[in-house]
Amino acid sequence: MPTIHLIISGGIAAYKALELIRRLRERGWRVVPILTRAGAQFITPLSIAALAGEKVYQDLFSLTDEAEMGHIRLARDADLIVVAPATANIMAKMVHGQADDLATTILLATDRPVLLAPAMNPHMWGNVATCENVKTLLARGVQMVGPQAGDMACGEIGTGRMAEVPEIIAAIEKISGARPLVGRHAIVTAGATQEPIDPVRFITNGSSGRQGMAIAKALARAGAKVTLVHGAMEIATPDGMNAIYARSADEMWAATQNALPADIFIGAAAVADYTPVGMQKQKIKKSGIENLTIEFKSTVDILKSVSHHPARPKLVVGFALETENHLANAHAKLAAKQCDWILLNDASAMHADENKITLLSGTKRLEWPPISKDSVAQRLTEEIVKHFANGES
Repeated sequence: MPTIHLIISGGIAAYKALELIRRLRERGWRVVPILTRAGAQFITPLSIAALAGEKVYQDLFSLTDEAEMGHIRLARDADLIVVAPATANIMAKMVHGQADDLATTILLATDRPVLLAPAMNPHMWGNVATCENVKTLLARGVQMVGPQAGDMACGEIGTGRMAEVPEIIAAIEKISGARPLVGRHAIVTAGATQEPIDPVRFITNGSSGRQGMAIAKALARAGAKVTLVHGAMEIATPDGMNAIYARSADEMWAATQNALPADIFIGAAAVADYTPVGMQKQKIKKSGIENLTIEFKSTVDILKSVSHHPARPKLVVGFALETENHLANAHAKLAAKQCDWILLNDASAMHADENKITLLSGTKRLEWPPISKDSVAQRLTEEIVKHFANGES
């Protein structure tokens, strides 16, 4: 999982860091927060830790922190260091190589890309000292986003407002360069289908849709154009994602066909294998019925149908959710569906935060330990990137 070390310095704009953390985590980033003493005057470590799901580092001379993760590791164990807000003070310290607290020590010791989101009073931003510091930092390769012009918390109007969260995230994604799937189209199915019995009842399963959603987001972060075809899910689709709701297996297959052609297909949805033969037009009454018999028929096999479609994607990936004979059943499914990869997992993952995956193909077998569903999505995306980089399709 890509990691950002987020330094939160002192300024009223520090409250925006909370939203930044939340949005970055939605996109699959791990955010490790470093809070300055001044920053702690505006937001609390408890609020930050709750949103980041990580320890908040504050003290340069903490024996515990140095034992667990010293300041040198904090400087190096990140893909990117972001300072938001970046005050005039912390930028001046960076220029002169001062390292009198944890944040400035990390900034002096790091060899990672650094992104600053300046925030200060307009007169401070326009001061010749700040202007010279900005020039120096840019010349050294430090990157900046903002500040913006507008009304300030102090009541003045001018340039000095910290960039808004979407602008900071766009800058992060540009710097990270982690978009190797740009130009690729991926179709991801997720969630559970519902096969109607009568106007108020249906047959379904316990899929939450979390794994499929995580995969869709990871592919989008890598630059792919993603079409998410989903059934019932426990989570909402993020803003801006091309999401198509499909209640039944037939509807999901129709939506998938309409989304073709594509380079990648990931069949993460839990599609019902059977559907009632003819939905009852009225609600079935219990009165007078001791034993109810419902006739079922097979639903469309979406994974197999995609594998045999004239517009077959270059990479077709399915899931095998098993309760017994896991590997044998997964290999059998790989052969029967004629897809490229099968991701084997256990039914226990349906309502869990973690998933244990074995990736099977004709040439390889990868076993991943129990990890979060976001981490599964990230690892799968990395394998997909390798697949295309190696010219396998």
